[in-house]
Amino acid sequence: MKTLTVRLPEGLVAEIEAECRQRQRSKSDVVRERLTLAGGRRSRRVPPAVIADLVGSVDGLPADLSGQKKAYLKSTGYGRKRAR
Repeated sequence: MKTLTVRLPEGLVAEIEAECRQRQRSKSDVVRERLTLAGGRRSRRVPPAVIADLVGSVDGLPADLSGQKKAYLKSTGYGRKRAR
């Protein structure tokens, strides 16, 4: 196993140390578990129910934006090189 040195905010270190004492585990074990769990969260998709209240919450956008996004972006000039 390789060693990695990182600098963490004092609050996070205190939280990790408290968890180590409570669970009687080493700091390395707790940090490895947290990193493993955080990596697993990154790959999961957000369930639609979580963002359902955001759907339609922006006024002034075309009704068919999701189906015509390329045409819409092209018409607004998005992606064109601009003069500096």
